[in-house]
Amino acid sequence: MRVKYFILGVGLLFATIGYMGYRKKENSPESEIASTIQEVEIAPKAEPAVVETTFVPAETPEVDRIQQLFTLDATKLPIVETICYTSRVPWLKGRPAWISDYATHYETSRHFIARSLNKKSDYFTQKVGPGDKFNIFKKDAKIQFHLLIDLSKAKMRFYYIDLATNERTLLKVYKIGLGRVDPQKKSGFLTPIGKYELGNRIAIYKPGTIGFFQDKKTEMIRIFGTRWIPFEKELDGCSEPASGFGLHGAPWIPDQTGTLVEDRAKIGKYDSDGCVRLAQEDMEELFAIIITKPTTVELVRSFEDAKLPGIERS
Repeated sequence: MRVKYFILGVGLLFATIGYMGYRKKENSPESEIASTIQEVEIAPKAEPAVVETTFVPAETPEVDRIQQLFTLDATKLPIVETICYTSRVPWLKGRPAWISDYATHYETSRHFIARSLNKKSDYFTQKVGPGDKFNIFKKDAKIQFHLLIDLSKAKMRFYYIDLATNERTLLKVYKIGLGRVDPQKKSGFLTPIGKYELGNRIAIYKPGTIGFFQDKKTEMIRIFGTRWIPFEKELDGCSEPASGFGLHGAPWIPDQTGTLVEDRAKIGKYDSDGCVRLAQEDMEELFAIIITKPTTVELVRSFEDAKLPGIERS
């Protein structure tokens, strides 16, 4: 019996020694490193964060204050005033005054007066009677107009500059058509860059009006739409001479019945020989406003490149 207990005791002793040795090995530094390495291998590898950045160019503000030039109420812009028609005026002797006389005296186009008088985009009807009211540019207003064209966006901003206060006011943003892409040109297009002065050799075209274009007799509305205003003089940084360039309407083409209609698909496209194209209603509107005032046009690759005159007025 004693022998039996002795053998059992010896077995328990060796078992205890073996267990203590195993625990010591398990808690050794090597075991801790192995355990750490195993955890790292099991955990998914974290990828570095990728931050995507997209350049967003300055948005063209959607502005249209044109109606404030023609309205007769208190919302009209400070550069215009409302007058009441009378055929007898102190600045004209010997005959009644007509709309054309008012236009000349106030340096405001007949088309401008007609739109205000008719309260719609009718630039030709000039029926007027005593007491009829319409807007004209203020006689003492020292203003000029500035057109800023962004070649990259095919957009044009229309400003008036108050020379007395050196402030500029954005009137409207127009969608336009421009010249075809040409990598050999400084601008990258057939349309030039630079600042030009607009000229006074303006034209109005109707269906059937015949003229010469590129030495060929043609119906002018097919090329220039209903209005034409030329570039007259190079002012600053011009990549091409002014001659031959201008603002005009979209060309007119025959429809399925052979009737001439405006090709509005040309607006927003780079498709012209270098001139700036506007939709008919936009070109006629612009024409009515600017033809009696000094106007410059500045063409830049991007609006951010512009050297605008005056201080921006909200």
